[in-house]
Amino acid sequence: MVGSGPNGLAAATVLARAGVDVTVFEAHAELGGGARTIHSPLPGLIQDHCAAVHPMAAGSEYMASWGLESRGVRWRRAPIDAAHPLDDGTIALLHQSIDETADGLGKDGWRWREMFGPAARRFAALSDDIFQPMLRMPRHPLLLARFGLVAGPPPTWTRALLRTPQGRALFSGVAAHAINRIDRPLVGGIGAGIIAAGHAVGWPVVEGGTGRLTDAIVAGLRDLGVRFETSTPIRMRRELPPHDIAMLDLHPRNVVPLYGDVLPRRIRDALARFRSGPAAFKLDLAVEGGIPWRNPEAASAGTVHLGGGAEEIAATERGISLGRMPERPFVLVGQQYVADPSRADGEIKPVYAYAHVPAGYAGDASGAILAQLERFAPGTRERIVAQAAQSPRDLAATNANFIGGDILTGAKSPIQFMFGPRVTSDPYHLGLPGVYLCSAATAPGPGIHGQSGVNAAHRALRALRRGRASAS
Repeated sequence: MVGSGPNGLAAATVLARAGVDVTVFEAHAELGGGARTIHSPLPGLIQDHCAAVHPMAAGSEYMASWGLESRGVRWRRAPIDAAHPLDDGTIALLHQSIDETADGLGKDGWRWREMFGPAARRFAALSDDIFQPMLRMPRHPLLLARFGLVAGPPPTWTRALLRTPQGRALFSGVAAHAINRIDRPLVGGIGAGIIAAGHAVGWPVVEGGTGRLTDAIVAGLRDLGVRFETSTPIRMRRELPPHDIAMLDLHPRNVVPLYGDVLPRRIRDALARFRSGPAAFKLDLAVEGGIPWRNPEAASAGTVHLGGGAEEIAATERGISLGRMPERPFVLVGQQYVADPSRADGEIKPVYAYAHVPAGYAGDASGAILAQLERFAPGTRERIVAQAAQSPRDLAATNANFIGGDILTGAKSPIQFMFGPRVTSDPYHLGLPGVYLCSAATAPGPGIHGQSGVNAAHRALRALRRGRASAS
């Protein structure tokens, strides 16, 4: 196993439970990829490195198989999952309860229920299909088709089903989690899936930081006999020991230096062409007393979206996709301490905020992030006692899958979102005996659900049981 992100650990889980002898190689000293905890910008504060809120993990069958609570993992939920303030002082609120959310959206309430109610009520069944490659027969075709009515069209079209500025902004803000233009078809699947999962299980955080989720899984894997080699980057195939299966939790382009000389040409070229998307620029803030939101309801939300109205969000996301840095970028604010007070140090609250910026953006977006905070929470700057920035280059340095600062492991353009590097019913097998891609570049894509790793590992086990040749 090359790479120890959530999908790498998930693949290791499936293989180890099947009796396969597994060794995980990780380039960095710490395991987990984006699912780690840091202490930033002050030593007494608990902050998430990247992954922070986990609707997909909380609804994941694979995660449930670990019995996480018995391993010390505690899910914590804020009173409000997400808030979206607007310039006129109003606010849209996303609750775990679809009825509470709908009641707050006024005349858009019944539409919200119609759009997301069926998927939320049957999210476990829906997951059977959306957590698998798309070129397969669905288990629940009618449910998937109904979900597709919301997830398939461009979000800029779907928002037209909603009439109020608050409803449109709330939907557009979640759709912007794709970190890409939202005027294209299919990319709305990310936002629609997050909303449905949230109404099913909420947007929980891990008490003590996301790293505790990784720690629990790693401890379980060690119990299964899995070995971990940290601070061990794999740059050439010969650095790997003899093996039957090579599972690669890697960006597709990073596979080419390892296997490009032996891959089938069509697969090698597809991996090399795989595009990274726009980037994130992250600020970790220590804020005395928390953010002074103009609308106080935002103070009870675990996540706050700062992007203005629906039209503004569409324009800024289109701009970053075209390489333009907007004056007012979309900013996602994480207030995980609202759900988990243990992350704070008295009155000093840890807040993280990341802006969507163009791929490889070399400038400093700190000022733009703080300006967006001031826009909806005047006086924020005066409360900041410390801050630490991570540019796209910094993020890429902490995780080789984050090329150019793209934290989703690939642009979520329609084709790449649906199929990954190749249009195929088997996106995991790389055309060489025993070699598989299991990163978030493959279906079902990003999210701390581990399902890309689960799917790839099951594919590898089927081939192993058929007695095909080994990877080495």
